[in-house]
Amino acid sequence: MILSRPATGDYDPAAAGYLGLAPDITDAVSQLVSQRDAVGRRLSAVNATAAGHRYAPGKWSVREVVGHLCDAERIFAYRLLRISRGDETPLAGFDEDTYVSAGSFDRRELNALIKEWMATRDATIALVRGLPPDAWMRRGVANGENATASALAYIILGHVEHHLKVLKDRYGL
Repeated sequence: MILSRPATGDYDPAAAGYLGLAPDITDAVSQLVSQRDAVGRRLSAVNATAAGHRYAPGKWSVREVVGHLCDAERIFAYRLLRISRGDETPLAGFDEDTYVSAGSFDRRELNALIKEWMATRDATIALVRGLPPDAWMRRGVANGENATASALAYIILGHVEHHLKVLKDRYGL
């Protein structure tokens, strides 16, 4: 199913950068799978020394970036679930720095974090695979802003693309 690129008012304006990085969605499941596989290949090539690298003081390590991807995938998919099911309960935002700090990701092996992200992505894929066509345009509120289920699929893809770009540009990966 082709999902139209979300219009202004269909997503949190703070997520506009993510939407700009997401490809046009011609098949949400295929694109989520393709991105999962590409991310897995790319991150699996990172060695243990590079996994602890921070490009500047106070910035996340590579392991922390991957841990953040796990957390954000879960949160965005949960929003997608709630909104696609017609739940109109406003959904809270989250402070990614607090989550990363509390996640203690630097105590873990990068390979374990990659496997966790891929498993989390697999759960997102299963959710998306089962959505009926009418679910995509359902609306809700997340982080104080209107959002459609369709916009959340774009945000999920674009958020990962954003962090892949950061890993390339600032971490040299």
